[in-house]
Amino acid sequence: MLTVLLIIIYISFISLGLPDSLLGSAWPAVHSDLGVQLSFAGVISMIVSCGTVISSLMSTRLIKRFGTGTVTLVSVGLTAAALLGFGFSDSAIWFCLLAVPLGLGAGSVDAALNNFVALHYKAMHMNWLHCFWGIGATSGPVIMAVWLAKEGGWRMGYRTIGLLQTALVLVLVLTLPLWKKASGAQLKAEAAVKSLPLRQVLRIPGAKPALLGFFCYCSLETTANLWASSFAVSVYGVNADTGAALSSLFFLGITLGRLVSGFVSIRIKTGTLIRTGEACVLCGVLLLLLPLPQWKLFLGICLVGIGCAPTFPSMLHRTPEVFGKDLSQAMMGVQMASAYLGSTFMPPLFGAAAGTFGLFFFPAFLLLLALLLVFCTERTTRRSVNTFA
Repeated sequence: MLTVLLIIIYISFISLGLPDSLLGSAWPAVHSDLGVQLSFAGVISMIVSCGTVISSLMSTRLIKRFGTGTVTLVSVGLTAAALLGFGFSDSAIWFCLLAVPLGLGAGSVDAALNNFVALHYKAMHMNWLHCFWGIGATSGPVIMAVWLAKEGGWRMGYRTIGLLQTALVLVLVLTLPLWKKASGAQLKAEAAVKSLPLRQVLRIPGAKPALLGFFCYCSLETTANLWASSFAVSVYGVNADTGAALSSLFFLGITLGRLVSGFVSIRIKTGTLIRTGEACVLCGVLLLLLPLPQWKLFLGICLVGIGCAPTFPSMLHRTPEVFGKDLSQAMMGVQMASAYLGSTFMPPLFGAAAGTFGLFFFPAFLLLLALLLVFCTERTTRRSVNTFA
């Protein structure tokens, strides 16, 4: 029965990734049709992010009261409704309003499923889970691009993704009893979940470095993905097509890296995987800093992406080991909120600084985040409840 649930969770993570990159791929056409400025996409993105942070912080109470299956069902239902709504929107106001349920749905299902997999499955499944998210995030723009080339345009793109999410909702409705019958261990784990306010979570030994680590990781990943292309074009004079290929290479490195990490994690412990990933990130960043020809850009960005691949899933998977199963859901929700805060605010902050000083310090910025990440994960490792490193 847990095998069937794992398949459903994998499909759910594909659906979680589908809308994540839709706004960026559709916005050039959307802002023109709706008559709003190009920069207005930032407002919508911020609304989605705020909703995601709020629902991540609320996830522990919701899961304790309703269970993982019900929270997943309702969350995916919210995202499906929002995406279908985007497909019928004719004003920026509707986009802003629908961004609220999209964000609320994403945060809860992310925290719920990550903790469920951390509690009940091996590390390889956590890596593959986030690989499936990459499949969804890659597929979303492809579906949108197909419709942008046709008469239906971006509205049909959103409707198509919304219908795919709706199909998943129906699957979750039919399989909801499986979550309740999965195992006595699952029910016991959910019953033992402690719902703690944020101030008490911050008092848990090792919580602060763990939360800062998630903030640093997502700040690094999102900043690298968003600004690598601009760095290459602005500082090294590569053409725009080559710069765009760098972003694709980074994302491909993460997706394929997580696929490989799933197999590697069968024999390598979680702490070792984290350190290996961080070492790979540091090598890539240091390569970008060296005064070498343009070939370093491709190898450096690829190494950063490959290094990111096992780091984030492994940090998530060890949460029950570090903080105990009874506190893992409370920590997971706040960890995901910290991660979303990093991915929301740090890339724009870097962009504002780069607008004043230039993009030449892009590798140095990544290096600072990577070193902070290493410091935080090592501090968290030393506070572990069990010896797993």
